[in-house]
Amino acid sequence: MKILITGGGGFLGARLARTLLARGQLNGQSVRALLLADQQAVPPDLQADPRVQTRTGSLLDQVTDLAAWRPDAVFHLASAVSGECEDDFDLGLRSNIDSTRALLDAFRFAKQVPRFVFSSSVAVYGPDPGHHWPGVVNDDTLPTPQTSYGTHKLICEHLVADYTRKGYIDGRSARLMTVTVRPGRPNGAASSFFSGIIREPLAGEMSICPVDASVSHPVASPGKTIEGLITVFEASREAYKGRTAMNLPGLNVTVAQMLDALEAVAGPQVRSRVKFERNAQVAGIVANWSQGATAQRAANLGLMPDTDFQTIIRQYIADCEQSGLASTALKGLRT
Repeated sequence: MKILITGGGGFLGARLARTLLARGQLNGQSVRALLLADQQAVPPDLQADPRVQTRTGSLLDQVTDLAAWRPDAVFHLASAVSGECEDDFDLGLRSNIDSTRALLDAFRFAKQVPRFVFSSSVAVYGPDPGHHWPGVVNDDTLPTPQTSYGTHKLICEHLVADYTRKGYIDGRSARLMTVTVRPGRPNGAASSFFSGIIREPLAGEMSICPVDASVSHPVASPGKTIEGLITVFEASREAYKGRTAMNLPGLNVTVAQMLDALEAVAGPQVRSRVKFERNAQVAGIVANWSQGATAQRAANLGLMPDTDFQTIIRQYIADCEQSGLASTALKGLRT
């Protein structure tokens, strides 16, 4: 099987690639080759694997070449994130909608029908005065996005569904919950603080939380997110049910509960490194997000959320140690 991952140089894309290479198979077929396309360089360990090829540059400039590679499987993860889309309207349209349509058209014109997983987002939901807003959303909640990013994701969900209806791809869309804890530095996503208030304190650094401690939101560990993407890919059309997007499982937690878990794992001194300073722009965006989510369709595929947030933190620490990225402060938690 030949597998294309757009956004393959990013955190989730690289983790998905490593998982597939380690498994050696997808949907019962051996992983013969991976093509990782991204604007940034792919991590060295992936570049060193003989099964991996890379393409670096704008996705819009590469779609014809990517389709000509004739992948059997596509994981479309590349996207401009929420804060970037709010700050630069044209960037968001180009990176999210234009690139996705161009990629879909490249497969249509190549007369190829790959199985295609689109990573959508819980950001497709939001409160709208014309519709009941449950706060805790489910697969059947009407998507009414309140950000450009959420709007882009919803548009692309419908494109994937319609190209599937026409037989151009075998598509399915998975709505990701906010992934935490992400390694590295903060990015342009409005949700970046959900990782920052854990990652930075564990590394011995101060972190600013831009929202109130009572804010509640569905989150998922990187491992559960990757498991969800692979399971959605491997599901039969009958098991997936229809063409509309499904929620991946999420753990519904408040910021306060996240910090309680941080203290339970790492102690009060680490928790004290989180300071609250309201950021009106971020808080305004987050106020229009769901307070929680359920995922019955995903549960029917055997997918379940993380058990608790302490487990997510411990998994992050273990991942850092395994990758050799653990800071001195983080290593000190084990002594």
